[in-house]
Amino acid sequence: MLKFARNKVVSAARKDQNTLSIHGLLDDDIYGLEVDLCIGIRDLQILSVAGKWNRRTTPECPSAIPFLQEARGFHIDDEIDGRMNKIIGRKGCRHFANLLIECCHAATEAARVARWEDAKVARPDLTFQGFLNEEAGGRICGEGKSSPLARPSTPPPSAMRVEVTREGPHSPEPGPTRLDPSSDGFVIDLHVHTFPASPCSSASAEAMIEEAKRIGLNGLCLTDHNHVWSPARVEELKQKHGFPIFRGNEITTDQGDMLVFGLDRDIRGIIKLQDLRREVLAADGFLIVAHPFRGFLTFSGDQLGLTPEGAAQRPLFQHVNAIEVLNGKVTEKENRFASSVARSLGLPATGGSDAHEVAEVGAYATRFFAEIHTEAELIQALRSGDCAPVAFRREKGAPVPGHRPAEVHTS
Repeated sequence: MLKFARNKVVSAARKDQNTLSIHGLLDDDIYGLEVDLCIGIRDLQILSVAGKWNRRTTPECPSAIPFLQEARGFHIDDEIDGRMNKIIGRKGCRHFANLLIECCHAATEAARVARWEDAKVARPDLTFQGFLNEEAGGRICGEGKSSPLARPSTPPPSAMRVEVTREGPHSPEPGPTRLDPSSDGFVIDLHVHTFPASPCSSASAEAMIEEAKRIGLNGLCLTDHNHVWSPARVEELKQKHGFPIFRGNEITTDQGDMLVFGLDRDIRGIIKLQDLRREVLAADGFLIVAHPFRGFLTFSGDQLGLTPEGAAQRPLFQHVNAIEVLNGKVTEKENRFASSVARSLGLPATGGSDAHEVAEVGAYATRFFAEIHTEAELIQALRSGDCAPVAFRREKGAPVPGHRPAEVHTS
């Protein structure tokens, strides 16, 4: 039964010889917003940007509109996702940042088509793939230089229109209080294991909580293996330490490990992912696939024939609400690959340390743009997608001993 739907549509048209007109629309059960951009075909520079709310949740939402102007002058390149998230997402609104990123990706493809059409005037037999190969090699595009993001790709559909729909649970509770855009957000480590609930861990919940407070985290999720924390015990820890603590559970399924929030049933052994998904939906919970490519990239992707587009077709991604793209127990390459898959699917991306020792807490975490103090608020914030993974210890100048945090490559 469909309880939550999100539609994202981006269209591109040629405004004149040198300019693209891009329109983006995001609409779900909570938010409705639109953006319009003009982008240069040759240099992929954002020439103008405008946005509007069709539906919003707080009186602060309209304050995000002026910050959209900070995207003017951006050139679309490999760093555009990070810049949009950092500048537009943090100062203005995460939803606008995500929609602008989608518009930039569509504009890149539309600009390729436009440049190909221009090149065909002099060379009618030039194929699209041939054009891409020449442009990537610097033989087209003016003065011997390839354009930003001018790398070979598959030909886009003739109508430059992208639609993304996904489902997930939705509850009617009011949303958490949105933070001031200038703040650093509300950062929670969503993936922590404690002893004795997880026999593989070497640290108590008390020690993990104190370390989270010491390094400046705003909250901590206890996600022990196939273990359900009692609400009373978590509330006791929360009051004792004066720190937000949330309950989760890492559950083993036939398609990998899942971080589950909002489900109280004690599940032992291995469960089918489809069955777990049904239970989580019935409980109005949230399901994140943990470290989805751990061990998959022992060899290079080329050797395995594994691409983000191919990996995105794995059936498990049809049953999850989000993807953990920063995890402290996998390689940098595996984190980057997970990030590419999340972006390709349009699913929310999260981060968690997967800590089993005190020194690992906060290696990675998830930044939210609203204050979160209850499990219901946490689940609703995850559903909204108003969050971003973060290498928290590196950001705070406190790296994990012997551990090199990965760069964040996500939208």
